[in-house]
Amino acid sequence: MRTGTRPFLLMLALVVGCNGSRDQLLADLQSPRPEVRALAVKKLAEQGNADDLVLFTRAAKDLSAIVRAEAAAALGASQDPRIVDLLGELLEDSDEEVQGRAAMALSKVKNDKAKAYLTLQYGRRGRTTRQVIVQALKSANVPGAMAEVVAAEAKGQWDRNLLTLTEGALPERVGAAEELGKSGRAEAVNRLLPLVRDSQVILAAAAVRGLGDAGDKRAVGAIALLLDESFPELRESALTALMKLQDPAAAPRLQAVAVEKSAVSPLAIDAILSFPRTPETDSALCAVALDGAPVDALAAAEAMRSRGGCSAEAIGERLAKPATAATGLQAVIGLGPAAQPLLAKVTPWLGQNDVALRMLAVEAVAAIGDASVVPQLQKLYEQESKGLESLRTDWVTQKLPESYASGYDPATASLGRSNVDERSSRHTSLFERVKALNAARARESGRPVVKPRVPTELFDDVDAERLAPLATVLRALGTLKAPGALELLQGYSQDSSVVLRTAALVGLAHVGPGGVAIAKASLVEPERDMQKTVALALAVSGEAGQAALMEMLPKMGSEKIIVLDALSKGSGVPAGASEALQVVVREGGAEAALAAGLLGRLRAKDAIPTLVKALDETNSVARRDVLLALGELGDAQSADAVARDLFHDLPEVRAAAATALRKMGVGNHAESLDALKSDYFRSVREAAGAALAKEGTASEGAR
Repeated sequence: MRTGTRPFLLMLALVVGCNGSRDQLLADLQSPRPEVRALAVKKLAEQGNADDLVLFTRAAKDLSAIVRAEAAAALGASQDPRIVDLLGELLEDSDEEVQGRAAMALSKVKNDKAKAYLTLQYGRRGRTTRQVIVQALKSANVPGAMAEVVAAEAKGQWDRNLLTLTEGALPERVGAAEELGKSGRAEAVNRLLPLVRDSQVILAAAAVRGLGDAGDKRAVGAIALLLDESFPELRESALTALMKLQDPAAAPRLQAVAVEKSAVSPLAIDAILSFPRTPETDSALCAVALDGAPVDALAAAEAMRSRGGCSAEAIGERLAKPATAATGLQAVIGLGPAAQPLLAKVTPWLGQNDVALRMLAVEAVAAIGDASVVPQLQKLYEQESKGLESLRTDWVTQKLPESYASGYDPATASLGRSNVDERSSRHTSLFERVKALNAARARESGRPVVKPRVPTELFDDVDAERLAPLATVLRALGTLKAPGALELLQGYSQDSSVVLRTAALVGLAHVGPGGVAIAKASLVEPERDMQKTVALALAVSGEAGQAALMEMLPKMGSEKIIVLDALSKGSGVPAGASEALQVVVREGGAEAALAAGLLGRLRAKDAIPTLVKALDETNSVARRDVLLALGELGDAQSADAVARDLFHDLPEVRAAAATALRKMGVGNHAESLDALKSDYFRSVREAAGAALAKEGTASEGAR
């Protein structure tokens, strides 16, 4: 009897135990703690009770994301076709984890409606969810899963933009015209070409920009005609489009715009510079160097330095006549050492009475870099400094105090003043406390504290324009490393005039290590324009100046971007700069983009882990630059991290990821790249195609 009742009692105990556990789980669904509710949903799903579907449906509306995520998984495990619409809603959830769980749940409901939800939401979701959607479609045995959703997304974007272009309001049509152009389709070009003559200028300009993005050179002729229009927006759009279309045949028209000295002339020069080098583009740049506005002429001439320079005969003819000498000197300044044969025709202008011509001549000989003119520059310095003596003579001979006398310090105002004065005093005190706190934080971080410059002398006011000739000579003496330049410029490095101080610091950047040490200290000065000018001078001065910039980078605080921008424009990056640049990348922000680009230029292999880690930051503004930097480093082991961004929702990021993979190796990501050959955006399609083409070439070579 006992032995017969034992199995029965055991079974009864198990039933009671299970029922008790289930009752507890049902109670846990009402818990105020979301993690308890989520665990209850998970445990109930494991029991596989069909009656619990209503509980999971209710949990899918929970306020907590972790509960909704477990509910999505539980609904998918049921494989009930009735829950497809609910999972479709969860696929649009604000939480990415919920979106991913919903996508995988839909893959278990193998019907067309579930597949349609996944396909539709691919184009609306972020990188992580897009990747999960492709994985879900693959698990549902959908052939060519990524290619299918990419093509569906492209079709949806095309249809939407086409409908908006024909039926939308004017602002919407403007946006649609640009987006259609980015597709690069031949049909887009056919639809946009008639719009370049539309009576609504903003729509015509948008169509022109779209044609530029389309990359079809059939549009060059129609766009080039718009350079004769009087609407600035239309002309600017035409220049931007021609720059992207890269057709040297447009160079003569661009040259005409570049020399007209208008607001859009710089854009015309940029367009010519972007073209492949041909005799026509060289000729256009040389023409701009002689006849363009000073800033434009300088840019064009500097571009011709590495292209062999311009005709010395043509420039010499300009230098021979006072009426045209200024244009000739501008060309020489831009050409720099390439204009060495013209030195003999430049030096006579150093003795001219015309101040403007004399300053241009000083800049020209400094740009050529021939030290034989130093004696003449030293005489000019004596002349300029003597001419300013009377204007800058002290009219208070005794030494000025550097602190307030008793009773005159605003920070220690007397208590007997009016209420207004008391409020002002409190504000002043608060401001001083904030400044003291900021200074303490700066000291703790190792940054130098900049103290206000106390005037030690009083001069009669002298216009900056009157000081410009002396400043020009000071810069030239430093650039040519004239004897005694270090001591001379050091004296002006603390001058009360920002114009003279900046000129001295720029000159010091070229003198040598001693001058570089003085110049770099000025990077923490409060004058931003001076900071930028000195930083750029250090960047182009050579290795010592670049090393000084890297030394100052950690001390710059929010002004790091000034140093990074100067290094980006300079001739190189110090070999030991990797660690400091990695710190900037880790900090994030706009500075991280420049730092990543510099790491790529430096080919800093030790920065690969930092750059890969930076890709984990979903909202990083530097993502594109980080991807391109990893591509420059060419580390195949980073390919998986880079390839995740082939699923990114921004086309410029997808294109950057494909470009990086082309340089580091496609690896096992050929399928994803092949799918992107159907992407809506031309830039993405071309980047993916280039990556696959290189991989194919490498494979063929291996065989």
